[in-house]
Amino acid sequence: MIKRLIQAIGIGCASALVSLVLWRTGSLARFESVTWDWRARWYAAPARTTDQIRLIFLDQYSLDWGKKKGWSWPWPRQVYAPVLDFCKRAGAKAVAFDVIFSEPSVYGVDDDVALGAAIAGTPGFVGAMFVGSQTGEDTRWPPLIQTSTVTMAPDTSAAGSWVFPRASFPVPEVATNATVLASVFGGIGGDVVYDRLKPFNVFDRQVIPSLGLGAYLAARSNRVVSVHPFEFRVGSTRLPLDANGQLILHYRGRSQTHRTVNVAAVIESELRLRAHQAPIIPLEFFKDSYVFFGFTAPGLKDLRASPVDPNYPGVEVHATLLDNLLAADSMRDAPSGWVVVLCLLLAVAAATAVRLGRSAAQNMTAFAIFLAVPVFLGFYAYTKNVWLPIVPSWLAVAPALVGALAVNYATEGRQKRFIKGAFKQYLSPVVIEELVQHPERLQLGGETRELSILFSDVRGFTSISEGLAPDRLTALLNEYLTAMTEIVYQHGGTVDKYEGDAIIAFWNAPMELPGHAQHAVQAALECQQELTRLRPDLKARYGHDLFARIGINSGPVVVGNMGSRQRFNYTFLGDAGNLASRLEGINKQFGTAILISEMTKTQVGDSAPVREIARVRVVGRQEPVRVYEPLTDDDEAERRSTLAAFAEGLTAYYAGRLEAAQKAFDGIEAADAPAAAYARRCREFGARPPPGDWDGVWVMTEK
Repeated sequence: MIKRLIQAIGIGCASALVSLVLWRTGSLARFESVTWDWRARWYAAPARTTDQIRLIFLDQYSLDWGKKKGWSWPWPRQVYAPVLDFCKRAGAKAVAFDVIFSEPSVYGVDDDVALGAAIAGTPGFVGAMFVGSQTGEDTRWPPLIQTSTVTMAPDTSAAGSWVFPRASFPVPEVATNATVLASVFGGIGGDVVYDRLKPFNVFDRQVIPSLGLGAYLAARSNRVVSVHPFEFRVGSTRLPLDANGQLILHYRGRSQTHRTVNVAAVIESELRLRAHQAPIIPLEFFKDSYVFFGFTAPGLKDLRASPVDPNYPGVEVHATLLDNLLAADSMRDAPSGWVVVLCLLLAVAAATAVRLGRSAAQNMTAFAIFLAVPVFLGFYAYTKNVWLPIVPSWLAVAPALVGALAVNYATEGRQKRFIKGAFKQYLSPVVIEELVQHPERLQLGGETRELSILFSDVRGFTSISEGLAPDRLTALLNEYLTAMTEIVYQHGGTVDKYEGDAIIAFWNAPMELPGHAQHAVQAALECQQELTRLRPDLKARYGHDLFARIGINSGPVVVGNMGSRQRFNYTFLGDAGNLASRLEGINKQFGTAILISEMTKTQVGDSAPVREIARVRVVGRQEPVRVYEPLTDDDEAERRSTLAAFAEGLTAYYAGRLEAAQKAFDGIEAADAPAAAYARRCREFGARPPPGDWDGVWVMTEK
């Protein structure tokens, strides 16, 4: 007992140490961000302050509406004057524009003057500018633009990380009339997930709030920002900051959780009021609210990735910061000490539970509990506005559990039996033996890996099954599946599952297999050859010819042990498998026996002869895929003239020269099923020319 306990403590401490090192070096940040997205989406809900914020979007509808009025993009800036007038008329507290008017209007100086006049008449207007480390035209605050109206309290020792050397200002007509100038996004890649945001920046000793904070300050006369270690204050409101001076955003929901209208409706409403008509939007909609204006039209490229929505308007990120400020409920990082203690405690406890376990049921219970605890704690901490990392403690627990279990099986000789029992149904004995000799190559759980995936199905199996008694049908299936599976194993493949007469197999997992695409294609060719050899005997005994169709695709998927706690299979998930399944069905269209994707063909290279069959658009995919038929060397040599004629016809078909294509296909359709399919397709067009958008793609309407 004491020896087991000491081993468990050692395993737990080692596992926790590795996890903590990875955490402190930032190696787990990407994975932790994913778990944060889960929590943000799970708990996203409006706060009591959410309804104080309104959003005006320049969306695709508004762009199209503007075109009808003769406005090309960018719009004349005086167009925004009705937006400001309507917000002023409605009694909005502040209006923040997420638009940097950094260049003079292309419509002339009068256009900028008109916008500046509208801004001057708008109480609480927040203009946008940009600060950065390497981009920005200005290195000093322009003398024509008033200094910042936001001041920093005397304690500025913590503000160093907010100082930036460059900036881009709006034109003077905007900058001099704005109540507050605020910083917005600029030059940041779209792959950044905005879970944090700097509440303000400093340029040339001037405090520049973010757009959300700027809207808050523009509605108030007291514009003093006080910065302290891990905290900033505005008046009596305090919000926590992380070690980099950023505020962790507390998202309320997907885009448009804050009440939203499009700018076309706002402009129309103001114009109607001027004409003494009823507005489209009631004035009460903006009463006492903070209004943000920004772009959501896809072509204007202001959509950002957020934890709650991969296409989240950039202006709504700033609105979220304001929402957090009003509610004083932004998130805070858990202290590092908490994370260290939690990792150590959980890892040691998990290893101890498994090392002292006396049965498989007890060990599985320990796995279920300790793998769930970090997730539970992370989600619970979110309800307290704390970002408690899940991945470090989970990564400390998982190896501790596996390590303790490995020690158990190593000391009792169970490890080999476990591996053999877990994989004997879908791996060849050779692969199982290698896993037994090198268990470190077995990764529990899911991992992303490139596989070559094979789908095989028996043609007309329904009619075959209806004509045979259940016992004879079972015997037929067993003979067929055994022969095909043996070939898959010979080429290092893994059988995922059988679905009736269908076989699903893949290569390159769980063991890495160089040239996996070549192995998959060669296995498919040999399966067809073996079925050709077996067919006469099977027909003599069962009364039916057996033909199979095969589809193969190569691509990245998630592969691993998946399922429930009660039952799991070693399988894969991913679109690459879906395409392989579609290719198997496409064989029906062309009368082929094997089709492979362009991705597989690229990997196969010159190791096997292939011919291009078509460009197809399968169900669920917008982009067409080139598909190929692999051939044996003998088949290629015997059919060289037919294959050349088919290639000639295919080239003409792709180019829309249907008469030439039909002529080529007609000459070989009796000897070549794909040529017959194309000949029928060409005859359907008759003398009609192909459509103007002709691309030679076959659209598949069935899976």
